[in-house]
Amino acid sequence: MIDIEKQIRTNIKNMKPYSSARKEFIGNNGVFLDANENPFGENNRYPDPYQNKLKQAILKLKKVAVENLFLGNGSDEAIDLVFRIFCEPKQHKALQFNPTYGMYEVLAAINDIELVSLDLIDDFQIDIEKVKPFLKEKNVKLIFICTPNNPTGNTIFKKDIEFILQNFNGIVIIDEAYIDFSTSKSFIEDLESYNNLIVLQTFSKAWGMASARVGMAFSNASIINYFNKVKSPYNISKFNQEAVLDKLKDYQLFQKEKNEIIEERKKMAMDLLPISFVKKVYPSDANFLLVEVIDANKIYQQLVAAKVIVRNRTSVVKNCIRITIGTKKENQQLLIALKTISND
Repeated sequence: MIDIEKQIRTNIKNMKPYSSARKEFIGNNGVFLDANENPFGENNRYPDPYQNKLKQAILKLKKVAVENLFLGNGSDEAIDLVFRIFCEPKQHKALQFNPTYGMYEVLAAINDIELVSLDLIDDFQIDIEKVKPFLKEKNVKLIFICTPNNPTGNTIFKKDIEFILQNFNGIVIIDEAYIDFSTSKSFIEDLESYNNLIVLQTFSKAWGMASARVGMAFSNASIINYFNKVKSPYNISKFNQEAVLDKLKDYQLFQKEKNEIIEERKKMAMDLLPISFVKKVYPSDANFLLVEVIDANKIYQQLVAAKVIVRNRTSVVKNCIRITIGTKKENQQLLIALKTISND
């Protein structure tokens, strides 16, 4: 266990958080003349700043206590807050493993934090020997681990993540945006074992709620308190809270759609292999496949011309495209386009 209070920026510890009208009075009945809202209209009132109704629904699903859950405007808000809470600009560093989710780098730059990038090794796994020197470096405050990883799709070995958690005197952020497509257990189950652990999840992927922009951060109560202290007062709109609540009511539909994506992922991996310019289809525990081709730039442009849009990832993994798994019809359209290109 580490001393969380010693990890927090001094100005964050000392700041007085903004107190919104809906924080000072919680209730639905009364004449509300406290928040400078327009008295007219159906959507004239500010939303619940702590999303309590939505949190209660999530808690039943995730089996955690309310003090261990933060909801943000997508997982990106939580990532941004981590930099703000723990890192002094121009002084502290964070660590990531390449290739990975690009927003770690963007948000590090916005917060003026040096981001150290270590390359993943065979099968896109962590080289623990290369990590060890950074575990004891005083100025390294954060380590980001995306698992299943984007854009590679693989799950990072749990033993390597546990080694980092056990030996790092800083905060480890495990980004599980794609965990629902994997058979691996979530690190949410390990929150009581590691007080330096933050687990990120989202409703954007398996839950099909990307437009709602609702992300989750799970951690110990002390860290969650700082998230709530620093966040914007009304960071998730009423519409988005209600949209996720409605989705959570039909868990069977969620399971059906998720399982269909997984089955289509398996089928797509098999169907891609015989195509002449496909060199490798990487194993995936996510809702996408990383595919090595002979010429990624050329294939990408030819697919765009066929009105099939994939992601060209050659800038991070040479000659690779990332294919998101769509509906059966969309996946078939992709395969037809690829076979047409191959025959040409």
